[in-house]
Amino acid sequence: MSTESANPRGWGLAVVAAALGYFVDVYDIWLYAVLRTPSLKALGFTDPDQIKQVGEWLLNWQMAGFIFGAIGFGILSDKKGRLTVLFGSILMYSVANIANGFVQEPNMYAVCRFFAGFGLAGELGAGITLVSELVDKSHRGWATTAIASIGVAGSVAAAKFANMFDWRIGYFIGGGMGLALLLLRFRVFESGMFERVLADNTVRRGDFLGLVKTRDRASRYLALVLSGWPVWFFAGLFMTLSPELQRALNIADPYPASEVVLIGAVGLTLGDVLFGALSQILKSRKKSMLAALALMTAAISGIFFATHDKQTFYWLIFVAGLGAGYWAVFVTTAGEVFGTNLRGTVAITAPSFVRGLVIPLTLVRTVLEPNMGFLPATGLLGVLVLAFALWGVFRLPETYGRDLEFVEITPT
Repeated sequence: MSTESANPRGWGLAVVAAALGYFVDVYDIWLYAVLRTPSLKALGFTDPDQIKQVGEWLLNWQMAGFIFGAIGFGILSDKKGRLTVLFGSILMYSVANIANGFVQEPNMYAVCRFFAGFGLAGELGAGITLVSELVDKSHRGWATTAIASIGVAGSVAAAKFANMFDWRIGYFIGGGMGLALLLLRFRVFESGMFERVLADNTVRRGDFLGLVKTRDRASRYLALVLSGWPVWFFAGLFMTLSPELQRALNIADPYPASEVVLIGAVGLTLGDVLFGALSQILKSRKKSMLAALALMTAAISGIFFATHDKQTFYWLIFVAGLGAGYWAVFVTTAGEVFGTNLRGTVAITAPSFVRGLVIPLTLVRTVLEPNMGFLPATGLLGVLVLAFALWGVFRLPETYGRDLEFVEITPT
């Protein structure tokens, strides 16, 4: 195909719409993290071990929703368009979150978490794909960094709102923000790059199984997913489950989850800006990710081995969050590494699969914990996750400045 040319139609509005969509996405994820304990106590759970068990069960339902939603919305994005996903995903999320504010027992809580996750699965990837195809390649990284940075700030809002409102109101606010966002999206244009592929009947679009029909493509996709795994190892096992982590570290007077999420979220937001900018300055997505992984590894190691006082833990969470801020570079890479006919599928499924990998992490730790203990089991998982991530980063092609107007030839 011809070389890439940026679509000038409303790309600024597309950036704003995608950023606010991701803001709502992140708000919801971290809202559950900070409301997990108070909401379960309100539903009648009082024992800390029971709250941990039910809380992890609900988290896994939410992450399962991300996985199934990612596949569905990913395929839809490449078959029907990026805007179709941006509308459908936020509508499903909004209804699920409003319903979540009315739950009275854990089974309905799980259903709402599943459908909220299902809806949110399409938000980030569809927005990143649309903006990547609209913005000139020399500025693409800045635009996607802006989306990720504004979006991750939703975790700060979640932590703040959790301290200001009843837990049910927090979910109503999330659903209301999603419905308001629908109005903005009526003014956003579809990607011209996608429209050109749509007009070519010889190109197979949205073929999810096509990702594994060649060895190179399967390896590329696996490398992409694994490269982002440490972000959600930290987010799921250190931020969301921070009360249990502090208890295992014997920290006196531990911070509530809302405060840990808040400082970690500030680190994530600043890290998105830092490492997104670094990828542009170095003209390398891979070098930026490696630098971030080094910082996150150092901070998490400090959490395990440094003096376990309250303040040290708090600031190491911030530094680890700063390192986990390479998420902006990861999602940018997800929108660059595959052709237009599979780009939406990849950009939507890869981040959601990374989130979904929290499920095996929590399940494996549950199996290992009785024999190894909470901290050794978590540490072993961290070593494995980092090793897989390093393989993924080195296996990925460098995508900085890549011309995106190409397609993947899918074998029949």
